[in-house]
Amino acid sequence: MITKHELTGMILAGGEGRRMGGRDKGLEPFAGLPLVAHTVKRFEGQVHELVINANRNSDAYALFADRVIEDAEGGFKGPLMGIYSGLRAAQTPWLLVAPCDSPALPHDLVARMVAGITLAGVEHDIAVAFDGERLHPVVALLRTSLADDLAATLAEGERKIDRWYARHAWCRVDMSDCPEAFANLNTEEEKARLELALTTPSQETP
Repeated sequence: MITKHELTGMILAGGEGRRMGGRDKGLEPFAGLPLVAHTVKRFEGQVHELVINANRNSDAYALFADRVIEDAEGGFKGPLMGIYSGLRAAQTPWLLVAPCDSPALPHDLVARMVAGITLAGVEHDIAVAFDGERLHPVVALLRTSLADDLAATLAEGERKIDRWYARHAWCRVDMSDCPEAFANLNTEEEKARLELALTTPSQETP
């Protein structure tokens, strides 16, 4: 079993936020807190170190993490570059990645991802969250020893996360009991809809 001291948590917040008008999504207000703060809660007390991958507003993000790291290469080259930057920066054998724009992620995300790769029964390098219908490649547990391989892959021009994962021993982690937890927010409309859903008390059907 992977222990807390073997695990670095990283929140991906390095995107351009194009569909949010170019604003920094992780710092957008959501249910009284910046979006990133909701993901931070999923890691608190469960990882050796919490890192945020951000390419702007580093001082603001520094309030929420042990370290803020920029992409290893500039130019907003996508989440695979963010993952590589985390693999390279982590000081533990394992890195657990989650996005800044999924504020409803399971509160036991860390335990479930660790249990999932352990229960797979064979040596795996990567575990990816699966909601019963779709994989969520930016919710993943990875061996940090993969950094050199990913560096070579990026140098070849690859930017698709799933294609890189497929080159390694990987497994799904079943999260089919809570598919709604993986809703991610790309627009103001999606943000408003999920905020309303999470802050409105559920009504009992008579």
